[in-house]
Amino acid sequence: MAFIVFEGIDGAGKSSLMNALETALMQRGQQCLRSREPGGTPLGEELREILLRTEGATPVARAEALLYQVIRAQHVEEKIRPALKENRWVLCDRFTASSIAFQAGGRAISKEEIDWLNRFSTNNLAVDLFVLLDLATEEAAERVQKRYDDNGGKKDRFELEKQDFHQRVRDTYLQLAKEAPQKWLILDASQPTENMLKTLLQRLEKEKCL
Repeated sequence: MAFIVFEGIDGAGKSSLMNALETALMQRGQQCLRSREPGGTPLGEELREILLRTEGATPVARAEALLYQVIRAQHVEEKIRPALKENRWVLCDRFTASSIAFQAGGRAISKEEIDWLNRFSTNNLAVDLFVLLDLATEEAAERVQKRYDDNGGKKDRFELEKQDFHQRVRDTYLQLAKEAPQKWLILDASQPTENMLKTLLQRLEKEKCL
């Protein structure tokens, strides 16, 4: 059992790798909770709509940061902690590192303030492993555009941000991973999902999670 968080800029391929790991774990007889942020609970999904919409009132940077923390506090208490107490794996698309990357790196809010908010909203819940799917911003943007070309729909508020915003987010992720290699696994997201899964499983075996 472990709490695994998948991080990266939009278009990096987090969902595909989560699918692959969930399948691998189920084949080993493991039970999983798969979730996401923003979202994860009924309240979180309602607030997700506010955060990502491109029409209507737009939250300022600090309000945006606080909305993410409201979602996270609800998510931890309603979903994540209960699953961990039941010895289930928790696979989460984004968590505390996203707030540092997007709100500290992208929006230039103090990292120290975001760190404090993360500790408060999670009540100091620790993640076993952050998996960073690292991808050049240009390639990520092409993937996002292709997804909408193939499936329709429209980009959300963050996907519409300029490239320099996404570059700041990517740089912040890489810095976080560099500072705590024992807690992070960096994967080259330009490679096939099956290659990334193999590396991830090797890391989990090394950490004695499997």
